[in-house]
Amino acid sequence: MRPPRLPAALLLPSLLLFALAPPAVADDELGEIARSKQWQLDTLRLPDAWRVTEGEGVLVAVLDTGVRGDHQDLRGSVMYGPDLTGAARTRGSWGDHGTAMASLIAGHGHGKHGGGGVLGVAPAARVLSVRVTLENSDPQRTKRRPGGHDALARGIRYAVDRGAQVISMSLGGGSGSWEGSAAEEEAVQYAFARGAVLVASSGNDGDTTNRKNFPAAYPGVIAVGAVDRNLRPARFSNRQDYLSVVAPGVDIVTASGDGTYVVGDGTSSAAAMVAGIAALIRSAYPHLSPYHVRRAIELGTRKRPRGGYNTAYGHGVADAALALREAERLAGPTRPPPLPAEHFGGDPPVSRALVIAGLVALALGLSARILLRHRDGRPRY
Repeated sequence: MRPPRLPAALLLPSLLLFALAPPAVADDELGEIARSKQWQLDTLRLPDAWRVTEGEGVLVAVLDTGVRGDHQDLRGSVMYGPDLTGAARTRGSWGDHGTAMASLIAGHGHGKHGGGGVLGVAPAARVLSVRVTLENSDPQRTKRRPGGHDALARGIRYAVDRGAQVISMSLGGGSGSWEGSAAEEEAVQYAFARGAVLVASSGNDGDTTNRKNFPAAYPGVIAVGAVDRNLRPARFSNRQDYLSVVAPGVDIVTASGDGTYVVGDGTSSAAAMVAGIAALIRSAYPHLSPYHVRRAIELGTRKRPRGGYNTAYGHGVADAALALREAERLAGPTRPPPLPAEHFGGDPPVSRALVIAGLVALALGLSARILLRHRDGRPRY
């Protein structure tokens, strides 16, 4: 069902797809069906998160097979970067996977009041499309190196230089090696040094070889696994000690390259959604470092495993609303912290009258020294 691993390729570890509805279904009806199947909207608590931000002002680079920005759910939201694969682009041979990922990040729906089609996690964000790999079904994959020479590394650097605050990489295998590459790791560090957040899929061979997957395994990258509707880890989701969080990755409706919709399984979808959460955080708290954005996502989870971490769940199931709350905390207080909880509704811990009396006593030159101790009200970090 899932395509076999090709060690010399930059692979897409993601979508097992099938059509959402027969061609006879009208566009409006199909859009309504697509929206009704987006079970992740509630699971990620997106309606709550959207009260804070919808990703305004954020550019998310999608390093993938290319994005078709003419899909009605993405129209007006896509910028185009270079094709770094060195392969020909023929109709039907590119853009399916990339369009699917872009729709999960920044899809804005369509129709009356935007009520149809796919809504992404950050519907007000923009997408920068950079083609760095080929579709798994592309026949050119067997004839040439699908990722070109260091295509991913060059794509990361290009995205950063064009102002991308978040880089989504729903792919794996590295540039020809399961060990990754020096060029890619240097590009990852280049991105971090310039404030970009990197997100990648953990891989889809968790039920077989469960190999280390790059770029997810590079230090600092937010590596994302998949869960089903019951928030159980998907069998195919890779289990590794670099896993950050998990997100919905089973029965996921996405836009397709031909302008319709498909349903798929895979960690690619999960990673795209977490890239969307990173975009929400970047929009609301633009000065947070990549490290603190990752920590906000990891701390802002639910269904956290016993002990706080394991290789199946990482730090838990991603939650956009909780991640924004953690981001607010990590961004630092904007007003004096409240009194400790035990004093809510009661007298303050130090009487103002006593303080005044002490100051008067000092002014009169009394020999006694009065030491005023202030209770520590610092926020916890």
